[in-house]
Amino acid sequence: MQRSTDRILTTHAGSIPRGEPLGSMLIDQEQGKSIDQAKLNETIEARVAHVIAKQAEVGIDSANDGEQGRVGFQTYIPQRMEGFGGVSKRPYGKEFVEFSQFTERMLARIPKTGKVFDAPQAIAELKYRGGEALGAEIDRFKRVAKPMASRFRELFMNAPSPGIVATTMLNAYYKSQQDYLDAIARELRSEYAKVVEAGFVLQIDAPDLAMERVLLYQDMSDQEFAKVVEQHVAALNQALRGLPPDRVRLHVCWGNWEGPHKYDVSMDVILPALYQANVGALGLEFANPRRQHETAALRRHKLPDHMALIAGVIDSKSNFIEHPEVVAQRIEAIVNAVGDRERVIAGVDCGFGTFVGWEWVTEDVVWAKLKTLREGADVASARLWGKQKAA
Repeated sequence: MQRSTDRILTTHAGSIPRGEPLGSMLIDQEQGKSIDQAKLNETIEARVAHVIAKQAEVGIDSANDGEQGRVGFQTYIPQRMEGFGGVSKRPYGKEFVEFSQFTERMLARIPKTGKVFDAPQAIAELKYRGGEALGAEIDRFKRVAKPMASRFRELFMNAPSPGIVATTMLNAYYKSQQDYLDAIARELRSEYAKVVEAGFVLQIDAPDLAMERVLLYQDMSDQEFAKVVEQHVAALNQALRGLPPDRVRLHVCWGNWEGPHKYDVSMDVILPALYQANVGALGLEFANPRRQHETAALRRHKLPDHMALIAGVIDSKSNFIEHPEVVAQRIEAIVNAVGDRERVIAGVDCGFGTFVGWEWVTEDVVWAKLKTLREGADVASARLWGKQKAA
């Protein structure tokens, strides 16, 4: 995994809005409607080419395929894994009840989306059958990225954590939650391995390690939730067994919706457990108004020497385009907290298109935000490396 050896490198969390007609086609596929598979493949390939070219244009160092072929960052799994069916009944967070006017407006903004709160549940033994689909996804990414490969430092692919699958697609089959986590870890292991074997950095998307404090585990104390985080990290480590940690990065977020986030768990509570993950980089939020103060937590809980930090310095839920100087100041504050400029990579709080239809930032603003990410990283680099102009 590349580090910021001569300037602050840039990346993002993975998902990019799919646009139309692709968004509607992916929802139709998820709902089991008849689709023209050749047309879908053609549309996905065109979109992947588009997002790769745009990432090169705006100066992203570590790029991906924008998850263009996936209806959601983790809800694509039932299309690759047997054993799911029915509908999970997930609890709504406290803020959705407390701020009912906000909730009404939020739901009005997303009238057509993939399965978010109504994903299927586990109803039988899980069996991963997604090798062919994953192979096609990998081949497409390699093929489309090849002409522009020299524009990037590295390429990454996303996959969900065992914990986020277990908490968003609930258990209605296994004897215990631990048994369910173990089964998911066992079955996801092959997807993780194939991504790394293909030469990509593997990004594990794990909102369960922060977001679920206000959803599935909202009635727990912080101390109880910290134990859940440890359990989920252990399941992830089980799925990553044998893979080189420096080829894996772990993204953690507090939920990618534009809302109050009043009850978010503090970073102090979860950092010790996150540091137990066998990964080479940890991605955390620092840009939105509920997380901007969390550099203090980094000072109290020092980043392990073997880990890099992908710091969210761009807000994925606001259409405000951050000023480059704001981005630079955020980067410098995080470098100061970590104590090592080379282990800080500038990123985004979360994905810009976690589910089809679940986008708060329009695509034209997405690219403007990623451009200012590069500009802000250059400003910070010039100061951190004592240069007149960043390399």
